[in-house]
Amino acid sequence: MAKYLISSLILLVIIVCVTTLNTNEDEAWAWFEEYSDAASLVGNRGAKISWAYATNITDYNQKRELEYSEIRKEFTKQVAQNASTFDFNNFQNSALKREFKWLANKGTAALSDIKFTRINKLAIGLESTYGKAKLCKTGKTELSLEPELTEMLASGRNHDDLLWIWKNWRDATGKVMREDYLEFVELQNEAARLNGYADAGAYWRDGYSIEGYDFRADLEKLYSQLRPFYKELHTYVKSKLKAYYGSDKFPDSGHIPAHLLGNMWAQTWVNVEDLVLPYESSKPVNATPAIQKLTIREVFNISDEFFTSLGLETVTQEFWNNSMLEKPKDGRDVICHASAWDFSDGKDFRIKQCTRLNMEDFITVHHEMGHIQYYLQYKDLLYSFRAGANPGFHEAVGDVLALSVSTPKHLKEVGLIDSYEENDEANINYMMGIALDKIVFLPFGKLMDDFRWALFDGTITSNDLNAQWWKRRCTYQGISPPVKRSENDFDAGGKYHIPANVPYVRYFVSFVLQFQFHKALCTAAGHTGPLHTCDIYRSKEAGKKLGDMLKLGSSEEWDIALEAITGTKNMSAEPLIEYFQPLYDWLKDYNERNGLAGDTWSDECPTDLPEADTVDDAECKGDPSTGSTLDQLPLCLTLLLAMLIHIPKLFN
Repeated sequence: MAKYLISSLILLVIIVCVTTLNTNEDEAWAWFEEYSDAASLVGNRGAKISWAYATNITDYNQKRELEYSEIRKEFTKQVAQNASTFDFNNFQNSALKREFKWLANKGTAALSDIKFTRINKLAIGLESTYGKAKLCKTGKTELSLEPELTEMLASGRNHDDLLWIWKNWRDATGKVMREDYLEFVELQNEAARLNGYADAGAYWRDGYSIEGYDFRADLEKLYSQLRPFYKELHTYVKSKLKAYYGSDKFPDSGHIPAHLLGNMWAQTWVNVEDLVLPYESSKPVNATPAIQKLTIREVFNISDEFFTSLGLETVTQEFWNNSMLEKPKDGRDVICHASAWDFSDGKDFRIKQCTRLNMEDFITVHHEMGHIQYYLQYKDLLYSFRAGANPGFHEAVGDVLALSVSTPKHLKEVGLIDSYEENDEANINYMMGIALDKIVFLPFGKLMDDFRWALFDGTITSNDLNAQWWKRRCTYQGISPPVKRSENDFDAGGKYHIPANVPYVRYFVSFVLQFQFHKALCTAAGHTGPLHTCDIYRSKEAGKKLGDMLKLGSSEEWDIALEAITGTKNMSAEPLIEYFQPLYDWLKDYNERNGLAGDTWSDECPTDLPEADTVDDAECKGDPSTGSTLDQLPLCLTLLLAMLIHIPKLFN
């Protein structure tokens, strides 16, 4: 450690003395490699502190996050200062040029000390508000999002009970954080402008930038190709829900009330599959009964074996030792939102998930394990290259495995079902179940950042914040609020990724990419037949193609990584459409035969909604919990490291 600190100090002294830009790329690489070692150490320490907070939300752990953010600021400033001494805009190596551009960016460390401290307090406070939110109902204990509220929305069919959950969750989250979030946005924008961006949205989109490529135009093109399918599915599902709940529960504007779709945010509709199944005589495959006989460890073992069957890596022992795979039973508050973590040391990779034993979480486990596999494959790259080729790649890798895992063929292969039907009706039912996840998600995946980008660039203001959120949900999704909303509300804040400040368009991108990956891997595996029946399990050929792409990390431009696995540099919706084509044709025929063709929705939200105060409130009383401590470096050593070690941009 002493040798390392001395070399870092010498490097800093040399750089301070530089008066002209350094054009020597060999020296730039040498600095970049030393920086990578230092950044790995700092990244590891920061991840441990963040993990402690996410798995035990206490004032103490919150304080530690804030303290470390100050140290992180010094790291980032030193990195930016050092990287800026090189003439990186004229580097010949495109990867080095790209990374130096990022490293010269100070992020929120560009803010004044007072504002930097404030933005970090806001960030931690917003996430804490979300993570601690609970609802209480007379005669019942506190209800958390995971698992209680999620399960109640998934299985509940009482209109008024669903409405109570929907309205009160937003009161407990978004409404509470509204003003803090607006201040947070202002500070994000200020930091972005200090780093040379028009606003924070432009900064976020830079992760997709390639010379000559218009990311926003590509998004619009992809969405326009997929929107007709979504509209047919929306029309069909609405007709089925009307038949169940009664037409009087639906506005005349053609929208579906957001609380009736089995999900807190109506981003997927898989939990109302039983109400909208095309063929009741052909029962959908249900692996949940078999999964409920397993332990959570066994579920993760099944997922790990999927990857090793492809010739890929098994998880490390540190994964089993350190992950949080189920909700703690000791009463502490945790952030249950499933996530995969890389601790930047090449061996400590973890998942944080309040796993439930059902088919939905079985798929989520494979998704998160896909992230872990990505970490394992690129762990030997330099620190800055240990990332997805673009932000959507990581999510796509997790999801592409789910397309195989969810097939009846695979579920039978791993012993979770005994048999399954193979006929047209069974195929349509199966694709409907997948579409209620994949197709339904697309407009939501796009509008989340469409909303924030407009807020960042000033198109949306504090005066129409909630109205513009619902404008987009009504327009894109055909979903409407079940009760009147006002500018006292901030319903976007009821979704984790808003208070946690996680860019979301990556998920839309991933839903396109995963079908491109799936088709390429199925071809490598020698699959014949419809794309929706493909399972790449045990195909070493598919595993090699996937692994070769994963090993690239972000060391190449994302279009090069895409070409490596698919043979094309362009994102395309065609494989997604091919996968669902039989269902798309069936929906168009069904809607036409039943007089539903053209039954769409208004771009404007309905105005004839019940008042929000007709719904009972949910209030929980009690003090925030306090929890255990975590061993930490002595403060003097931490501060010393802060002055000598450099870190890159950080990702949520």
